[in-house]
Amino acid sequence: ADHFEGLLLDADYALNNFNWLWLSCSGFFYQYFRCYSPVAFQKKNDPNGNYIRRWVPELANLPAKNIYEPWKANVAILNKAGVKLGKNYPRPIVEHSVVSKENMSKMSLAYDMHKDKIAAEKKGNGKKAASSRGAAKAPPKKKAKKQ
Repeated sequence: ADHFEGLLLDADYALNNFNWLWLSCSGFFYQYFRCYSPVAFQKKNDPNGNYIRRWVPELANLPAKNIYEPWKANVAILNKAGVKLGKNYPRPIVEHSVVSKENMSKMSLAYDMHKDKIAAEKKGNGKKAASSRGAAKAPPKKKAKKQ
């Protein structure tokens, strides 16, 4: 956050941190199933990648088709654009399509457990009750492919 806020022109600690949680669908957001893709959202709103070309000069010479997912471009395209994955541009940390589904599954479980707890408390005249799903197994973790 310090690095980001040091470079952001209109940094606002409270607003930015809440927005990160909201956009990642990882907190304070009941529609956790509406998780934004960092690739699809940008392709839709900036198909040529003008924003990336301006602010990420390492990717400026990539074709629009590859600018949002340079790790999927073939080596010839990367070489022509001067992109060296892992050297002058990082490889992806996670595979978004995998971890976003895993996150949504975990959030669904958490919301279901909370609903069960509230229902049990209402049924027991407000007394704290153990969740019926409290002993439920967490969703299985999916392993992302190495890239």
